[in-house]
Amino acid sequence: MKRALLYFLLFSPFNVIAQDSTKSPIMVQTIGKLPFLKYGLGEDRLGGAKMTYLDSGIVMQVVDSVKSDYKVQLSKNHFAYIEKSSTRSLPLTVPSPYYLTSSWKAYGDEQFDYVTIQLDERLPYRSAQQISPARIVVDIFGATSNTNWITQLKSLQEVKSTWYEQVEDDVMRVFIELKHAQHWGYHIAYDSAAQKLIIRVKRQPKDLKIRKLKIAIDAGHGGENVGATGVNSKITEKDYTLKIAKELSQLLKRKGAATFMTRDIDTTLSMIERVELLRAENPDILISIHLNSSGNLLVKGTSTYYRYIGFRSLSQSILDRMLELPLAETGNIGGFNFALNGPTDYPNSLVEVAYLSNADDEKQILDPRFQNAVAKKICEGIQDWLKEIK
Repeated sequence: MKRALLYFLLFSPFNVIAQDSTKSPIMVQTIGKLPFLKYGLGEDRLGGAKMTYLDSGIVMQVVDSVKSDYKVQLSKNHFAYIEKSSTRSLPLTVPSPYYLTSSWKAYGDEQFDYVTIQLDERLPYRSAQQISPARIVVDIFGATSNTNWITQLKSLQEVKSTWYEQVEDDVMRVFIELKHAQHWGYHIAYDSAAQKLIIRVKRQPKDLKIRKLKIAIDAGHGGENVGATGVNSKITEKDYTLKIAKELSQLLKRKGAATFMTRDIDTTLSMIERVELLRAENPDILISIHLNSSGNLLVKGTSTYYRYIGFRSLSQSILDRMLELPLAETGNIGGFNFALNGPTDYPNSLVEVAYLSNADDEKQILDPRFQNAVAKKICEGIQDWLKEIK
């Protein structure tokens, strides 16, 4: 009986190894580029639902091992999953019975506003956007308040106010209320030399004319990643997303906007490489161009995608214009788990122009006049969005 039980534990199809409670806790630290937490073990073609991207060096306790993931304890009542390849073990490390916060500072420099929070350790976190009023909400797991003051300086331009609530004994919730209704992005990371959490808040541009913005354009797929294939023509998605992206870039430049393309040739780029390129460029907005496909050859139309509620309005404005082409509507899709919708650093929208798997849509995609018309509608959608913000 004992032998059978041992065999089940070692060779179970779920490959779950529970941590031995008699041994010291297994502690890990995040490593690599763009480590992220997942809510659970569910999978789809875009991977499991992501909770948040994390900085490197964040310490967490492992409570289970499931295939290629660790289950980690964020606080007494909160757990998540992280890929083992995104962590390294911390031998002889035990979790503290509590981690305290210290003083805060909220201030601005020439480009951004900042909210900084001193902590005992690099603790995990997650964030959310709220609208009406516009707020950034950050949960710091494992943190117990020992904050005696929050210093807010006149150099702040976008942050209206900041405060916290101790929503659980070991979860501190940070609120950052914005002066403008539109979210323009933020970035969360730790100071490289300290356990100081820095929430960098992007300001609304002073001039909301399109010629004053930097607009990033991502042509989906590329190189070895061909994407979808035309149902009749057998054209590849990677080639035609690039054609449309180039049309959009040229049109925006004629209107005076600065543009940045993640690729302007047929080359292989990973999602991590694209995100790193975009963060280095610090665009005002990102538009990602894709062509859709379905196993049902009758499905056709256009759709736009966003992940965070504060960025939805951009995707809505673009969809409204795309439907003038005319194309059938397949929706404005939120909470989307696409990698380039994941960063919170700038408003972004994924545009699935039309279906390569549908003969009618494919015929339009092949037409250079349609490619130009798509670029015009995306541009008009951006301009509509900017007018709404004003």
